[in-house]
Amino acid sequence: MKYVPAQASRWRIAALLGCAILFGRAVPAHAQHEFRPPAAPLVAHSPYFSVWEMNDATTGDWSKHWTGAVNAMCGMIRVDDKIYRYMSPQPDATPALKQTDVEITATRTTYQLAGGGIRLSLTFLSPLLPHNLDVLARPVTYVTWGVKSIDGRSHRVALYADFTGEWAVNTTDQVVDWKRTSDGPFTIGRCGTVAQPVLAKAGDNRRIDWGYLYVAVPNAGAADTGNGAVKTASVISDDKTVRTSFAEKGTLPATDDTNLPRAARDNWPVFAATLDMGTVGERTVTRHILLAYDEVYAIELMGKRLRPYWRRNGMEPAGLLQAAENDYVRLTAECRKFDDALKADLTRAGGAKYAQLCALAYRQCMAANGLAADETGRPLQFPKENFSNGCISTVDVLYPSAPFFLLFNTDLLKAQLTPVLDYASSPRWKFPFAPHDLGTYPLANGQVYGGGERDERDQMPVEESGNMLLMLAAMAKIDGSAKYAGSYWPQIERWANYLRDKGLDPENQLCTDDFAGHLAHNTNLSVKAIEGLGGFALLCDMLGKKEQGARVRGEARAMAAKWMEMAKDGDHYRLTFDRPGTWSQKYNLVWDRLLGLNLFPTDVAQTEIAFYKRKQNAFGLPLDSRKTYTKLDWTVWTATLAENKDDFQALVDPLYRFANESPSRVPLTDWFETTNARQTGFQARSVVGGVFIKMLADPAAWRKWARH
Repeated sequence: MKYVPAQASRWRIAALLGCAILFGRAVPAHAQHEFRPPAAPLVAHSPYFSVWEMNDATTGDWSKHWTGAVNAMCGMIRVDDKIYRYMSPQPDATPALKQTDVEITATRTTYQLAGGGIRLSLTFLSPLLPHNLDVLARPVTYVTWGVKSIDGRSHRVALYADFTGEWAVNTTDQVVDWKRTSDGPFTIGRCGTVAQPVLAKAGDNRRIDWGYLYVAVPNAGAADTGNGAVKTASVISDDKTVRTSFAEKGTLPATDDTNLPRAARDNWPVFAATLDMGTVGERTVTRHILLAYDEVYAIELMGKRLRPYWRRNGMEPAGLLQAAENDYVRLTAECRKFDDALKADLTRAGGAKYAQLCALAYRQCMAANGLAADETGRPLQFPKENFSNGCISTVDVLYPSAPFFLLFNTDLLKAQLTPVLDYASSPRWKFPFAPHDLGTYPLANGQVYGGGERDERDQMPVEESGNMLLMLAAMAKIDGSAKYAGSYWPQIERWANYLRDKGLDPENQLCTDDFAGHLAHNTNLSVKAIEGLGGFALLCDMLGKKEQGARVRGEARAMAAKWMEMAKDGDHYRLTFDRPGTWSQKYNLVWDRLLGLNLFPTDVAQTEIAFYKRKQNAFGLPLDSRKTYTKLDWTVWTATLAENKDDFQALVDPLYRFANESPSRVPLTDWFETTNARQTGFQARSVVGGVFIKMLADPAAWRKWARH
């Protein structure tokens, strides 16, 4: 049947009526864990399937897409015929379970709530295990409820959850279809727009309006634990009817979707399910459901539509859901083990606060990418510049996120670089430097802004050329082979020549910090060019081009010596060669250590670290002397220049404070004010994967995770 969603304000009013009884105040989410995330990842898979809790408590507001648009999940629980809500806001009525804790690990977000004599554990698990692409690529999140008695008595418990058509639309006036099936191991609600404009539009602040949301409820015999078989019920209905029925009677309405008005504009469609927990005592009883999204087609690359990677061998949604359900128990245990091991290593590397910051960044980094397959089944990954300009495969977004992929799986970095290298090697690309991007997400059909491929003013010549060479060199070092880079050697060689000729004292051009404007004689950009040449020399050596490598390395060292003379400004180094009294974070210098290039004396980095420690504000080190804002990723890169853990933590701990106290309740922003922790711009971007760079400074750590 077809439904037209109502306006959001009408929907919220209906939700208030559907759940209203008495109001109960939630305990702050950081009651037990110190960390209060600015937003907590719930469902994290791609730029289109990325849903967050942007409030302290799950009962404080509706869950939202990373853009801030409501993607609502309503949750209620009946305990001995008393109704409580555990998810969704009701400011005037309905008692809420008190939230006592929230814990965020790499793959899981777990809330603890209590009331009515029971404790509810609510876990959202996105099993983004980087070395298992089959699992990683599945757009499936497990939602698991665990209930136990905490008052010494037994309780009859039933859970309720519903999901709205908002998850499958860009705007709430789009018409959606719902379908419910109960065949096989699941009861499934499927939702999608009637129009299905597959890959029809590109842009930044957009949600998906093609493909289908799947809510899969395992039937009896599923892999849950508890008293007896899993009893479920489900219905497609308008939100007011179904929520009121459960709140007042503990049941779903007898009427199903066939009885809903076909064109009622005040009718907000939801798929609702109940899960009977039976009689709950001191032993935890669990239930789970699966949330999935089938994009059908994920990316358009140079005019060809690409399937999502999980579909590459002809898999359909039924097979996807069955495979995910079969793996539920195994993946739950495997993800817990992965999270614990990663947390332990991150803590050893940079302290507990650093480890928590990385845990928050983990799923966000992955969910800002779309993973597709070409006609041969080869994985290709495409980042989106979320709340920046919507570009796809932006090289200066790939670069800051690269430490994540270098640490966990270089095959994923190859999947990101291959479309860029193929484009740069094609007749379409005429420039002697690397391209900035491939278009606007999800259409990677070539650049579309300004003069596009014909206009050098919109490019970042030194920036992107240095980025590509450094990523290729780091990947070769970790892989122990430069074979991948060698397959694109003529193009890579051109970029190295460009950096040699133009990199020491860059002209007035953009760099990755383009929000600060064009800048001539940029010393940090010059460092990138020098390190990029050093990376190219490393590639030459690994490919047996020893003579070329020695020559280029000599050129890079000569440039580094000139840089120190030109940039020195007393107790630090300048922002630009021609501006005394200025300074900037020299985050690009980190590759001198990570790649073992040794182009600069070690005291250059330590001089900068000592200076930076005197320039910090409450929430971090400013990016440079022009403004008080900073970048999250670059500050961790800069901190990694430190030779001891105390100096590293001195620069990173304020970043933890920013995340913990920021009034900007959005998925982790990488651009914020160091004076008040407010977001300046950007959110939910993959660049936060750059915080993992500290792990690359420890060869034992990256070797361990490269084999994990």
